[in-house]
Amino acid sequence: MIKHERERLNSSAKRNYMLLRFGKGCKSIVTDWRKAIVILAFVITALVIIDFGVLREIRSASLQEVFADEATLLGQATRQFVYAFIAIVGLFALVVEIGMPFGGRAMRGNLLRIGLANHAGEAPILISRRISTNNKSNKKIIILEFFSCGIPYSEWVDKKLKIEAALNVNIVEFVHGKDKRYILLLVVSAKDALPKIVNWKESYLRKDSFVLVLGESLFGIETVNLSLIPHILLGGATGSGKSVLLKLLVLQCIRKGAIVSIADFKGGVDFPPAWNKHCEIIVNEFALLEVLGNITEELERRKILLKDSGYANIDEFNKNTESALQRHIFVCDEVAEVLDKTGLDKSQKEIILSIESKLSTIARQGRAFGIHLILATQRPDATILSGQIKNNINFRVCGRADNVLSQIILDNTSASDEIPSNAQGRFLTHDGVIFQGYWFDENKALG
Repeated sequence: MIKHERERLNSSAKRNYMLLRFGKGCKSIVTDWRKAIVILAFVITALVIIDFGVLREIRSASLQEVFADEATLLGQATRQFVYAFIAIVGLFALVVEIGMPFGGRAMRGNLLRIGLANHAGEAPILISRRISTNNKSNKKIIILEFFSCGIPYSEWVDKKLKIEAALNVNIVEFVHGKDKRYILLLVVSAKDALPKIVNWKESYLRKDSFVLVLGESLFGIETVNLSLIPHILLGGATGSGKSVLLKLLVLQCIRKGAIVSIADFKGGVDFPPAWNKHCEIIVNEFALLEVLGNITEELERRKILLKDSGYANIDEFNKNTESALQRHIFVCDEVAEVLDKTGLDKSQKEIILSIESKLSTIARQGRAFGIHLILATQRPDATILSGQIKNNINFRVCGRADNVLSQIILDNTSASDEIPSNAQGRFLTHDGVIFQGYWFDENKALG
């Protein structure tokens, strides 16, 4: 872009910016009584100054003297006009200043420093700053509304970490404004970071049909509703805390009265004997194939039952009949230990393919009939988890991971960028929410 064109655009942007701030200032006068008082005080002060500055001179002279000396009258009128003009300009400047949120100039400069600017070199403009009134968190969430100056939504998201550093905030969410020219940033102070450990309390257990609690985000408690999103995939590097999160989900399923089957092919160390009292632990592929066969048969039975009764899903059926169908939850602590075909002979591969086929059936059809998958794995790539299964698991959670692992689990590298390399129990959902998973004492919780 040539220099004079850039200068022309900058001049135009400054004019538009002033008018935008003036409009915001006028609106704020109507909605904020404190700003209205400031404007009223300015107007009264200006009138007093004009009255005692110019009009006093006119009143002090007799009418005969005034009309006899036209030059004097013209001078007095000129001074009165100048006073009025200054008052009007001052009023405009005050309204513009009122329309500028606190810290707006500094924010614009900081965004410019990190390269968040359009081709004309214009950085986004902060046009409002307010406290969120729809906030279930105990943290103060601030909504920053920016005029984007033509910078697309995707660029804001891509530069999230730089924006957080520039503004010294934690960004909870990016939201489209009233049109594509506006971007809302929901933020909390950098001091209000997520804690490293958050303890689970039984009071957190949700009474809703099948809502499971995951942990705490900056927005409050993060949940997933299996009635709407039937299957969960947990991934992350070793030591990221996914086994603790998996157990927390299983604990809640047990508390809600579900039938839980757990495939634990790691020697049973992650699910000690206390779990056997509450759910079925499967430790070999033959038992697993039998259990999955029973579950798929139950799926077909429920399919016929709901069709004949005229209900669309298990919740409607239980609500309108005297029956109480339990939900079935199939849990696998490490999918790779179950589905990896490396080094297997033909007969062993056939067993794994049968297991995979039944998991695929549950993934595709389980939601309406109350049959769900919760799968955890370190690396759910195509050699371990088939596309047919993975594509039917809409809720994905990733713990600490490198770029490759994050891409495999979430289809992006956000987990690598946003979760510290030493973090435990910190997770990122597929839709960009960071949360700290609850920690609990399983021996105490299971009694």
